[in-house]
Amino acid sequence: MNSDKLYAFCDETWERQIVPQLIDYIKIPNKSPMFDAEWEHHGYMREALDLIEHWVRAQPITGMQVERIQMPGRTPLLFIDIPGKGDDTILMYGHMDKQPEMVGWNTDLAAWKPVLIGDRLYGRGGADDGYATFASLTAVMALKERGIDHSRVVVMIEACEESGSYDLPFYINHLANRIGTPSLVICLDSGCGNYDQLWLTTSLRGLAGGKLKVKVLEEGVHSGDASGIVPSSFRVLRQLLERIEDASTGRIKADVLHVDIPAERIAQAKECVAVLGSHVYDKFPWPEGMRPMDEDLTQMVLNRTWEPTLSVTGVDGLPDLGSAGNVLRPQTSVMLSVRLPPTLDPVLASSRLKQILEKDPPYGAKVEFEVEKSSAGWAAPTLQPWLADTIDTASKTYFGP
Repeated sequence: MNSDKLYAFCDETWERQIVPQLIDYIKIPNKSPMFDAEWEHHGYMREALDLIEHWVRAQPITGMQVERIQMPGRTPLLFIDIPGKGDDTILMYGHMDKQPEMVGWNTDLAAWKPVLIGDRLYGRGGADDGYATFASLTAVMALKERGIDHSRVVVMIEACEESGSYDLPFYINHLANRIGTPSLVICLDSGCGNYDQLWLTTSLRGLAGGKLKVKVLEEGVHSGDASGIVPSSFRVLRQLLERIEDASTGRIKADVLHVDIPAERIAQAKECVAVLGSHVYDKFPWPEGMRPMDEDLTQMVLNRTWEPTLSVTGVDGLPDLGSAGNVLRPQTSVMLSVRLPPTLDPVLASSRLKQILEKDPPYGAKVEFEVEKSSAGWAAPTLQPWLADTIDTASKTYFGP
């Protein structure tokens, strides 16, 4: 295989074909259903799928079958079947839906405004995960252009990944006979440590999340009259959170939320640290004087990949500062997001969290933890030697030694 010519083909296809497509794709506000309840009425998901499907059908891949599937009451899915040599099947995955606009864009940048600065294209959804379909087919076409045989390839592009992929299991079961049994699954939707090597994701943490509500009064009362007699709902909330997390260290206290970390993953974390160094933490926008939770770089990697962690991601019951008065508020509610080890059962974790938080509430306060999310994590099987060697060779060939 002539790697220079293979690279040249992919590079030219990217610059001349794919970048213009991604620019048009970024303009479409096809937010995932969780962030746009009227997604089907608005038609943006259909528009994004039209753009992707039109490009796919225009590619000169002999025998390729392209089908857009949408069962009643569900998001659409693009299914592509490319014949190959032998009985084996490779499954490639991506998604077309996007996260919402969010805030924090630099001047002259916006979610639905594609801007190309140097070799970086800014806008919502280009990297997460609009490129996936184009990259998948370009890889196949690069092999065909060089006359290199490949196995059968199935490409599946879903439309609700940012909402938890609630339709994906249905479609996998619905299409099981057509998909077959892939020996390799390539998921083009993850991150990387830097742009100097090819990175492989070995695990993803799970999630247990929900609303924790603490009620101490039926209505708000003057704090000058009630404080010292009526406990603050915020203080009760702090006590409950302390049951889960050691506030001084951030470590999750409940043993049931921890797992034994495989020795292989610990070794890989050390390898990552050897490459990334302080970039493990200095990539984040720290204010001056702020420092990480841990001083050990390897432990930092394990903290964000295999250890459980608690984040408070939303709050109700607190007025903004401009509206705050001398009121002892009746209740405080927060949204909890607990990241779980990849191999931990999220349903079991959610149930245990509910027990811990609701049992024997301080002062007899009314406490309720409403579980809203229980998402399983994922841990890759041990990499086969041939695949490890192939990925390592590809990284050194196209990114450098």
